[in-house]
Amino acid sequence: MGGYRHLLSRQANSASMKLLPTLAAIISFAVGSPLAARDALGIFSDWGAFRDPAVPRCYAIAEPQPGKLPREYEPFSAVGTWPERNVHSQVNFRLSRKIASKSAITLSIGRSRFALTGGGGDAWAKDQAMDAAIVSAMRSATSMTISARDTTGLRFANTYNLTGAATAMDAATVGCARLGR
Repeated sequence: MGGYRHLLSRQANSASMKLLPTLAAIISFAVGSPLAARDALGIFSDWGAFRDPAVPRCYAIAEPQPGKLPREYEPFSAVGTWPERNVHSQVNFRLSRKIASKSAITLSIGRSRFALTGGGGDAWAKDQAMDAAIVSAMRSATSMTISARDTTGLRFANTYNLTGAATAMDAATVGCARLGR
């Protein structure tokens, strides 16, 4: 992780630096392989952009604001691109709690509402058109909230600050274009 601090210190301001350990832990957990395999593209407010040339893939990622309930998982929101699979701007959420079977999973961004699909602790858009609509809404809003019921029946929510999200998504897109694939 020390290597990432050095890489990102050139790109991030001091306020964003407090997020590095958290983002590094989220990314390590989310992608399941050594953190050193990724290239840091930048930290933009609460959002980080990363490239993994070994896969290849690029993504923007953030953690939600602290919630009131204990966490069963380390939550994050990610928007990823896999150029060799022709997958672009795919949205994925790791929720803070395990979702109850058949629970509605709702993403609210500004005035837009999206009924997501998912299970366990994960949620995602139902199709590419919904991915595109979510990313578009993220670009023009200040926050987003994903909510569901956990396995005990309690309603919970994860709220994200969207400041920096558009820039991080753009950095990830450019990062994958530079992979030359």
